[in-house]
Amino acid sequence: MTRIALISTGGTIEKTYDELSGVLANHVSVLDIMLASLELRGVTVERVALLNKDSLEMTAEDHTLIAETAVRAARERDGVVVVHGTDRLAVSGERVCELVGTPATPIVFTGAMRPYELRATDALQNLTEALLAVQLVPPGVYVAMHNQVLRFPGVIKDRDAGTFRKRP
Repeated sequence: MTRIALISTGGTIEKTYDELSGVLANHVSVLDIMLASLELRGVTVERVALLNKDSLEMTAEDHTLIAETAVRAARERDGVVVVHGTDRLAVSGERVCELVGTPATPIVFTGAMRPYELRATDALQNLTEALLAVQLVPPGVYVAMHNQVLRFPGVIKDRDAGTFRKRP
C-alpha cells in the first residue's frame, strides 16, 4: 500500500460559496468530497489540514510552515501532495528546495485556477494528476497541473496562460 500525505493549505481549489457574504471563500475544505470520487486502488491518502488560506494572504512564516510540514511528511510517507493556492504556490515550492534540496520522497504541489464548486473547474483533474505524479516521479519538488509536471527550482506562474511554466 502506497502512503501519501495530502497537505491542504487552502487556495482556490478549496474555496466554497458563502451565501451570507455572496463570495467564494476558504471556509470548508472540499478535498474529502474530491477524494471520495476517485478510484485510488493501492493508495492510502492521509489528510493533513494545515491552513485554509488564500495564498495571497500567506506570510513568509506560512510558506516556511508548509515547507517544513511537507519535508517532515516526506520522511514518513511514500510521497506528499500539497494543495495550495496558485498565486503563491511557487514561493512554497522554492522554500522546500531551500530547506532540503531534494526531499526523501517526492513532494508535488497542485492547485486550481477555478474552484472545485464551479462547473468548469480544473480542480479534480489537477488533484488526480498530482496523486499520480507523486507515485511516478523521483524524489524532488514538483508542481503537477494542466497535464504537465514541472520540477523546482525555477517554476513560475504564467498569469497570461493561466498555468505554470519553467522560468526562462
